Formats: sequence, C-alpha cells, structure tokens
Amino acid sequence: MKKINSISVSGRITLNMHSLNNEGNEGNQVLTRQVTIIDKNGNPATVTAISGDMMKHIMAEHFWNIAKEENLPLSDTSKVFNANRILSKDLISNKYKKDDLKKQDIASEAVIKTCSLSDIAGAMITDIGNFSRKSVAEFGWMVALPGANETDNYFHAKFVANASSTEKTESNEGQNIFHRPANSGIYAYVANLEIGRLGYNDVSKVYSISSEERKKRYDALLKSFLYSLLKPTGAMRNTQNPHIADFEGVISYSTSSCPAPTVSGLKDDYCEEIIKTTSVLNEFTNNSITTKEFKSISEFTEIVKELIQNSEPKEI
Repeated sequence: MKKINSISVSGRITLNMHSLNNEGNEGNQVLTRQVTIIDKNGNPATVTAISGDMMKHIMAEHFWNIAKEENLPLSDTSKVFNANRILSKDLISNKYKKDDLKKQDIASEAVIKTCSLSDIAGAMITDIGNFSRKSVAEFGWMVALPGANETDNYFHAKFVANASSTEKTESNEGQNIFHRPANSGIYAYVANLEIGRLGYNDVSKVYSISSEERKKRYDALLKSFLYSLLKPTGAMRNTQNPHIADFEGVISYSTSSCPAPTVSGLKDDYCEEIIKTTSVLNEFTNNSITTKEFKSISEFTEIVKELIQNSEPKEI
C-alpha cells in the first residue's frame, strides 16, 4: 500500500446551464456570482465563478452521507448536518484545565475522535478560547476561463390560475415574477487534500485515532471528493441541474513531506507545467511524487478507485 501524504487536483471542468452559486437577490433578480481575474495577457477579466466555500460544502454533504452509511463517528450536530459541526458540550468539558495549551490539546483530541466530519472539514468552537481545527480539504474558487463563459437570464413566474384578477387573495396565492441566471463555461478547478493530517492532533503532534480508522476516513474522503464532481449539490438544482460535459486535468500525489504540485487550469499548458515540476521535484525527493493525467470523468474515477484500493494515509 502506498503511503499518501497529500493529493492535488488541477483541471478544467465544463458546466452548462447551471446556477450553483449566486451573490443573492436584487429585487426580483437573482445575481450570478462573478469575480475579476487577470488573464494570460495581464488584463483584468470578469468571469462567472463558484466559490471554494460552495465546493467544500458540497464535498462535506457527500462525506456526511457516506459517514452515516459506513458508521463513521459524527457529533450530535453533525448528525443533522448543522453548520456548527461540533459544540463544546461534545468535548468532555469537565476535563478542561486552566492550562490553555492543555485545553486545546484535549479539545483537539475530542474533536477528532468524536466527529469524522470535523476531522476532515475542520471546526471552530468560540467558547473555549477560539479553538479551531484546520480543514484537511482545501478548495480554490472554480473560475471560468476568459472568453469561455456566458451568462443568460431567464424569466420565471409562479403559476396562478386567475393571475389577471384584481381581487385580493390569501397569503401565498398571488403572482410572483422573477429572473434567474444560467451560466455556461469552462472552469479552472484546483483542490488539495492533506491526507497526512487525517486524525492528527495539531497540538500534541500525535494521532488521536488508529491507523484502521484513518484508512476508513481516507476512503470516505476520496469518495466524497469524487462525488462532489459527479453531483455538485449547489443551488437551484431543482430546475437547473448542471450539464457536466467534460472534466480533464492532472491528479498528483506525494508520499513525502513535499506537497503534491498544482498549477491552475487558467494556464493553457498547466498539465505540462505540473509534469515538468514533478520531474524536477523527484530528483531530490526520492521519486516521491506521482502524476496521472485524465481526459474524462470516467478516467478520473478510475484513478480515485486505484487510490482507494492501493493506498492509505501516511503518518507525518
């Protein structure tokens, strides 16, 4: 079994007719999320985008479902998928001591043991000295390539049988008119998984769970990571389920402390850059980096399957 310390994915994904992430509403208009980036010529370009927060939330929801299926530990609040993944009452508060470092150590160990979702996605508890656990999963914004994205707005109206009537009606029976955006584009995708930190207590610098439990969480994390691309459960999916047309890129993984390299898909030759970088890194990291290109979702799925079957988390 390969001992994996970190995994990175750099790619381009084509999404058509989606509205997975929006800025909010202005009157009866839903505002699509847009960002300004610098293109390859050094010029600013405004493009549609999906935030890293949304991508992480999508992965966390898939992990939550897997955790319930596979009986991985979840805190009481995580069992109902509450945004507050874990509360101080779950952390054996009677064991806290005045020593702040010891308190953080106990809290960190309790978070990891009590809740697999908090272990992989991080947690913050403000009433015990602003305790926080850093997420194992890291997502960048998905940003559309300049010149390869478009947004249209569509008129929607709630059906009312007697919409032309001026007679007063009861609540929620009137006409409702609004406009929704639909976005299409090729999006640059970048994400990193710090596999070595699964179950790792950042305060005491030891693992709080067994290697067998770390492997279970590792497999669940990889599955949820894959599922987030197979079914991105963002906004407005009830009538704007995105058409996922393509996904291509490079997945890299490291068996040493050297980070798995990544280059943004905003760069046209990003695949070649990652492969060349890996070649140089391997000259002084004992060939600890592996890169695999994929040209479709099915090829990406095959790589993830091989990682689940043939690898496990490395101990830091």
